[in-house]
Amino acid sequence: MPDLPRLVATDIDGTLIRSDRTLSRRTADVLDKITAGGTPVVIVTGRPVRWLAQLYDQMHEPLPAVCANGAVVYDPDTDSVLRAAPLDSELLVDVARRLRDAVPDVVLAVEVEDGRGFAHESAWPLHPDDERHGVRAISSPEELTSVPAVKLLARAAQHDDPDAFVEVVSASLGGIAETTHSSFSGLVEISAAGVTKAAGLAWLCEREGIDAAEVLAFGDMPNDVPMLSWAGRGVAMGNAHPAARAVADEVTATNDEDGVAAYLERLFGV
Repeated sequence: MPDLPRLVATDIDGTLIRSDRTLSRRTADVLDKITAGGTPVVIVTGRPVRWLAQLYDQMHEPLPAVCANGAVVYDPDTDSVLRAAPLDSELLVDVARRLRDAVPDVVLAVEVEDGRGFAHESAWPLHPDDERHGVRAISSPEELTSVPAVKLLARAAQHDDPDAFVEVVSASLGGIAETTHSSFSGLVEISAAGVTKAAGLAWLCEREGIDAAEVLAFGDMPNDVPMLSWAGRGVAMGNAHPAARAVADEVTATNDEDGVAAYLERLFGV
C-alpha cells in the first residue's frame, strides 16, 4: 500500500462512534478534512439504510455507505440504492426451514425493501431505533419469506454466545448462505452466499477504479474480518473482537478514545 490510501473504509458501531453512539467532533472534523482533500471515505456497516440517519445527523456531510454487511450500496446524495444483493424468497424458505430444524426456539426477522423496512416474528425483541420506523410484525411464518431480504436475523433463547451460535447456524446452513455477527449478544446475521462487507466494498471500489491494495479499512467485529483481510491495510480497534485483531495489519486506540480519528490524523497529518 502507498503511504496514503486512495480510499478509507470504516465500520460504524464499535469503530467510528463511541459506546454512547455519538460521533465525536474530533472524528467528524477529521473525516471532513480528508474528504475535502480528495480522499473518499466510505461507511461499511452491518446497519440497514434506515439506521444511517443517526450517524449522518452528526456528520458535516453524509458519506456513501455499504450497508447490511455488504448487501446494499447506498448513495446518500441521491437517497438511492446503487446495488443490492438480497437473499431471494426461495433461499429464505430453505434457510428458515434449516434454522427451525436445528434450533427449535429460533426467532427470525428480515431486512426488506433494501434495508428500508423490517419484518419480524412476534417474539423478536425490537431495537429502540425500530420504534421510530415502519417496522411490522408478520402474521405467519410464510410472510417472513415472501419477499427478498438483504439480511436475515436469528436469535434463540438458549444461545446467548454469538460465537457459538454462529457455529450452530453455519453448520445447519451448510454453506448456502453467509453467517456472521457484529454484537456481543446472541444475534446471528445471515446474507446471501458471497455477500460480505469485503464484496460490497470491492464492488464500489471497482466502480471508482480503486484497487484493494489502495484501501485503508477500520473495524472491530467478526463481520469486519472479510473487509480487514481484503483491504491493503486493515486496522482493528483497541476494543476489537479477537477475530478482527487476528487478521488486522495494525491496532489503533479504542472507539471511545477516537481510535479512527487518531490513526487518520497521524497518517494524513491533519
